Amino acid sequence: MNGATTTPMHSLKAEHTLIISLREVLLQEQNLLVAADIDKLDPLTARKAELINEMALTANQRHRSLGAAGFARGEAGMEAWLAAHGSDADKLLWHDVLDQTREAKELNRLNGMLINRQLSHTQGALQALRPQAQVGVYGPSGRTATSTFSRGFVAG
Repeated sequence: MNGATTTPMHSLKAEHTLIISLREVLLQEQNLLVAADIDKLDPLTARKAELINEMALTANQRHRSLGAAGFARGEAGMEAWLAAHGSDADKLLWHDVLDQTREAKELNRLNGMLINRQLSHTQGALQALRPQAQVGVYGPSGRTATSTFSRGFVAG
């Protein structure tokens, strides 16, 4: 596609496909987080980053197309372009992309909360495994003595 034949709709259609894919990945991520199946998150995290990068590139292409057509390079420009050149189907697609994007942002926010909850539980479990210092125990010198317990390992 060259700049002369590319319309903002070319990019918008690609963005629509990408945002739907991203939402699916975010839903899969959420299911894994709820199930605490952390081991399966790495491939989803990589795919999510890939989709976000592709979306940014595609949105930039749409913004360039809008600018080349004499419109503002952003959402306001897309609204104006659609008012001047878009069909009803184009306008529906645009609004669906906006809706899907809002939903994806909310899913990502919720997933972040689930990740923080999982980290908190993990940190609590690690803290419980650490030896605790004894506070208020005095040693022979009269100073507060703190000691930790360690479990030795005897090989034999």
